[in-house]
Formats: sequence, C-alpha cells, structure tokens
Amino acid sequence: MFKKLFKQKKEENIVAPLNGKIVPIEEVPDPVFNQKMMGEGIAIVPEEGMVYSPVNGKIVQLAETKHAIGIVTDGGVEILIHIGLETVGLKGEGFASKVNVGEEVSAGQLLMEVDLEYIGEHASDTITPIVITNSAEGNKTYRFTSEKIAKAKETVIITAEDK
Repeated sequence: MFKKLFKQKKEENIVAPLNGKIVPIEEVPDPVFNQKMMGEGIAIVPEEGMVYSPVNGKIVQLAETKHAIGIVTDGGVEILIHIGLETVGLKGEGFASKVNVGEEVSAGQLLMEVDLEYIGEHASDTITPIVITNSAEGNKTYRFTSEKIAKAKETVIITAEDK
C-alpha cells in the first residue's frame, strides 16, 4: 500500500524533432491524423529539412519509403514521426535516412534529412504529425505544448506522465 501511496509519477518529455510552426493534431488536413485514428499527437509545419530524435529510445520502424519513423522511448511511449502528407507515394525520393531499425538513439540525434522543396512540390503537404501510437492504452496522460513555434531539440511539445 505504501509503495502506491508514495510512488512518484514518471514523466517523459518529447522535444520537437523539427524547427517550425506547431499545429494542433486536429488541424492536420488528413482524417487519419486529425481524427486521431493513429493516436494523440501534435504536428509541425517544418521550416527546414532536418529531423531529429525527440527522445532517447530505439528505432522500431522506418518505412521503406522513408517518410515515417517509429521510436519507442525508454519509458514505453511509441512515437511516430510522419514526414509530410501523401509522402508514401514519393517512394523514398527526397528522404535520406541517417538511422536503421533496431538502432538506439539519443534525443537530438539526426534521424533524417528531407528535401522540403521536393516534398512541397510532389506531396500534398509538408506538415509533419508527431503521434503517440499507443496513447489509447490509457496507462499515461499526455500534455501538449501551448507554444506556437518549435525549436528542434529544445521545445518540449509533449509530456507523457504515468497515471
């Protein structure tokens, strides 16, 4: 009983993986994201094409087309960084991955270089959703920033806390 009473809640901060404008997930022009079908999240309209790890964790997914990266944090939060909308159709063009599946990463580590101009011309949008794919499990609560501008590697965009 005392363990539960005095157990400290554990928090994990998820920092911005990109520089740009922060947008609520509900404003992403794609129902898969704005209706939270994949989970809770936030989005960034990127200003430049460098994508950094928002957490310490492990790369568990790298789409063959390189448009999406999945990371599991040390605390079990599953994060999907989906670069742009309708970018799967680009078949990897405009993306240069700097990591591989199974690799341990540190917050701030470069994950991907992206040609935003190419994506802007050939995909429907450059907006990048950052989604907690296991948010529906209900063992954590999530707080989202009220900041409007993301500074990569610095701005805390999501805080995950054990319930």
